[in-house]
Amino acid sequence: MRITIRYPQGQSHLVLRTSRDWEHDLEPVESSEEHAVFDVSLDEAFLSFKACLIRDDGFHWCRGSDYVVSRHDPDPEAWPFFFGAERGSVTEVMTFERDGRSHAVRVYLPPGYEENMLRTYPVLYMQDGRNLFFPDEAFGGHEWQVDETMDRLDRMNAVRKVIVVGVAPMDRMRDYTRAGYQSYGDFLVGTIKPAIDRAFRTRTSAKDTVVMGSSLGGVVSLFLAWNYPAVFGNAACLSSTFGYDDDLFARVEREEKRPIRVYLDSGWPRDNFDATNAMRDLLVFRGYRLGDDLLQFSFPDGLHNEDSWAGRLHVPFQYFFGRAWAAARS
Repeated sequence: MRITIRYPQGQSHLVLRTSRDWEHDLEPVESSEEHAVFDVSLDEAFLSFKACLIRDDGFHWCRGSDYVVSRHDPDPEAWPFFFGAERGSVTEVMTFERDGRSHAVRVYLPPGYEENMLRTYPVLYMQDGRNLFFPDEAFGGHEWQVDETMDRLDRMNAVRKVIVVGVAPMDRMRDYTRAGYQSYGDFLVGTIKPAIDRAFRTRTSAKDTVVMGSSLGGVVSLFLAWNYPAVFGNAACLSSTFGYDDDLFARVEREEKRPIRVYLDSGWPRDNFDATNAMRDLLVFRGYRLGDDLLQFSFPDGLHNEDSWAGRLHVPFQYFFGRAWAAARS
């Protein structure tokens, strides 16, 4: 098996250490300024490893949890970092304005973003941006704990690293409903996303771009993927108020099937449970396959609030960014 480590080496040198012998340096069989390749024989089911950097100021282990490779991993590679915090960071508020519309945005950057400049990242655009990162900004002081959840899943080696863009609505009841979600979508597609792609090392394709929200934010997330499938290839819709003030049931039923993946969930019994099940059934009727391009869960006693969404946020994160799902689709 070959393991590729991608890191700008400069005057330094990359070696690999594994759980077979954490004191032994495995030298690369191929190396350049931007990567090193290691041959590893793998008789066991899995093996833990860490990249190590040798330079003038000493020997440095990469930060974070061990990487783990399995015998059937198709093409293992890693983008390590060796210095700095093991937690992601959240930017200051950025404001985007055009034609009388204004949206506040914060961006979560994963651990190692500033150091390993070779890596590019899928992007998650989340609605209700003030509720995502900080309790003093969030509704009722309850935030989604997006950064904490992303950091935890990264330590588990459960997901790929991701950039998260939290977008605050200008007028939630208008931006997220039929009255205004076209205007909101045009602004997101025409102003915010291009600016994010210029400012950060993003993967810009639709398959690497996800929109997510809850309640009316879930409604507008499905609208965004359905209306702009060449931009947003994935939508996560938590506790969505489908049918309240939108035309999505009618559009999904009569329009051409979109090449998107959709995650749906709801609590039970009073968390838009019936509306979510109805949207699931319609999507299946239109040709989406449960467990493939459609995933749906119902959470007993799940509530319509930030604490409940924070508690199950890891599920759509793993669906869209999880290593296991990526391997299954490869």
